Amino acid sequence: MRKLLPSALACLLLASACGTSSGEGDGNRTLNVFAAASLSEAFGALEKRFEAQHEGVDVRLNLAGSSQLASQINEGAPADVFASANEKNMDKVVDAGGVDGRPETFATNELTIAVAPGNPKGIEGFADLAREDLTVVVCAAQVPCGSATEEVEQATGVTLAPASEEQDVKAVLNKVRLGEADAGLVYVTDVTSAGDKVESVEFPESEQAVNDYPIAALSAAGEPELARQFRDLVLGEAGREELARVGFGTP
Repeated sequence: MRKLLPSALACLLLASACGTSSGEGDGNRTLNVFAAASLSEAFGALEKRFEAQHEGVDVRLNLAGSSQLASQINEGAPADVFASANEKNMDKVVDAGGVDGRPETFATNELTIAVAPGNPKGIEGFADLAREDLTVVVCAAQVPCGSATEEVEQATGVTLAPASEEQDVKAVLNKVRLGEADAGLVYVTDVTSAGDKVESVEFPESEQAVNDYPIAALSAAGEPELARQFRDLVLGEAGREELARVGFGTP
């Protein structure tokens, strides 16, 4: 049930040099699932379910920004399943011939404003994020949550001047949680998963930038049958249950 950090991913990219492979030596099999950072909690639960149903299978979650994951896959990283936070980054893998079959949308998500408990800065909506007295953080433009932020800016005519642009939505959330930012644009699901560590300020303009989440088994999967089974788990009742638990919408 290990989550892959960048160093671990580098080792995977050089699997032969690191002396690792899927299932050699101990009779176990490894399923590498590349998933958007916003899926951390839901896929963590599905990882446990899948391993409980498949003895000897180790699901390894590589959680990061979808743009980063798409690049890693296209550069040859060993991946069996890809779950993206938007269609644009899935299309990059599709266009490179990396997908087995057609990707299927399994969830939707919307932006919200994460603030400290009690909302001490009195933020009431998206336009407030342009206030000069606020430290605001967002996702980088190439990341799905950053792309969605730009769509809301265009729809509202409000231009933000963020203190930083992070590489995934969890990094934005952490800056708010740690008090390094007054507000951050994250997904509804991220605030739900954070519990009482942050609060959410909803804004109606978020409906202008709803993200569709597609999933696909990959054509270069080392475990193609397991990849299809994990995809089906996400698309099935168990997947819908875990996704709804943390606030994802249905497609």
